[in-house]
Amino acid sequence: MNYNSIVLGIIFIPVIGSLVLPVIGRASSRLRNILSFIFIFSSFLLSLKLVPLVLSGRTILILKPFALGLNFTLYADSLAVFMACVSSLISAIIVTYSFGYISHYENQNEYYSMVTLFLGAMMGIVFSANLILLYIFWEITAITSWRLIGFFRDKPYVLKADKAFLVTVFGALVMLTGFLMIYQQAGSFDLAVIQGKFRIGGISNLAVLLILVGIFSKSATLPFHTWLPDAGVAPSPVTALLHAAVLVKIGVYVFARIFIVNITPDILWNTIVPLIAGLSAIISAGAALRETDLKRLIAFSTISQIGFIFFGLAIGNEFAVLGSLLYILMHGIAKAGLFLCAGIIEQNTKTKDITKLGGLIQTMPFTAIAFLFCSFSVMGIPPFGGFFSKYMVFSGALATGKLWIVLIFLIGAFMTIIYLFRVFNLVFLGQQNISAKETSPIMVASVTLLGILSLAGGILISYPYQFAQIAASQMLKGL
Repeated sequence: MNYNSIVLGIIFIPVIGSLVLPVIGRASSRLRNILSFIFIFSSFLLSLKLVPLVLSGRTILILKPFALGLNFTLYADSLAVFMACVSSLISAIIVTYSFGYISHYENQNEYYSMVTLFLGAMMGIVFSANLILLYIFWEITAITSWRLIGFFRDKPYVLKADKAFLVTVFGALVMLTGFLMIYQQAGSFDLAVIQGKFRIGGISNLAVLLILVGIFSKSATLPFHTWLPDAGVAPSPVTALLHAAVLVKIGVYVFARIFIVNITPDILWNTIVPLIAGLSAIISAGAALRETDLKRLIAFSTISQIGFIFFGLAIGNEFAVLGSLLYILMHGIAKAGLFLCAGIIEQNTKTKDITKLGGLIQTMPFTAIAFLFCSFSVMGIPPFGGFFSKYMVFSGALATGKLWIVLIFLIGAFMTIIYLFRVFNLVFLGQQNISAKETSPIMVASVTLLGILSLAGGILISYPYQFAQIAASQMLKGL
């Protein structure tokens, strides 16, 4: 298999596979589940095959010209392959967890089809090198997210799914307007051409603003953040996949791809974006401190942590960008683990209210330890993986002299420690108020694996560090 076929396979194996899963599901639910995992895990294995190539500095370009600049253009570099590996690995673990979680619900055929299609669309975004192609895959993720958030067909759930859809699609249309403005200036939607025009500046500030609206709406960043906590009505593997590990990272990735790799905006944006990210981190952390619904609390935590990633990318030096890339990996693993632990708790106790829980470490020890390990990583406690990514972001920011913004994020980091310890104390320690046990071995095994990876990501930091370092260096090349 040549490298072009590998890139196409990463995208279209899950995309095409998602179309056949509902048909297969009518004959065998077990086969459907296995095939869904195979389609997603195939993307991960194929992404791994590209790692040696991109680490050597080589890239892959697939270009099929069409009219009006709507070219089918795919590009694989170290940033794209890093993101593909992270997203597909976490997605494969979450789908495995779904075998236990989803097994007694209706609409399973649609669930596995939408999850698999979502991953394929995510891979399409990662490798797209044409803004219109990127937009098409971007909107596919919006459609799949809408169906998955509204998985439970009760009207209140559907309304919250509609809210998420409307906010993100509105942002996407605003972003598309920004893309059209870039086309007017550059004469092309292809990122390679755009890079040649705007790598050293000259891009319209209005176009930058419009694109940021789309990015912030998808990544649930202030002031477009309210849809994410409401999306907690979805099944826990959906919230883990779409709203912690993968979906909200789409905006972060596109920000890095457009505004670091291809376009250099006005220097003013290096202050505005960290400020918005800092306010988003602080406000959402404050909401997490007061929240009693476990999944909404974790969602607010996600909004806060996404701010840290934007912060590092906007600072723009190599150490901060490197920290942000590692943050994507470490936060994706840990936050997926927290959401999946929340799913085990909710299914076995029939409540998400942390004030009604307590003492669950006595009967759910694996879930408790996995939750604690994932929490340590999100907090940035050494030697967990989240410590190194957070340290690099802060160090890179301090090197630029932006002390006042660093102080904002330090407050946010301290608040993260407070609200996660509060959750662990109320849910797992003290007197047991609700009798519950860990009932699904595959669900428990999935969260245990994510807990172990949260620790291993720190102990074995040299391996992802080398990959992320090469990606960060290639991203900033030429600045």
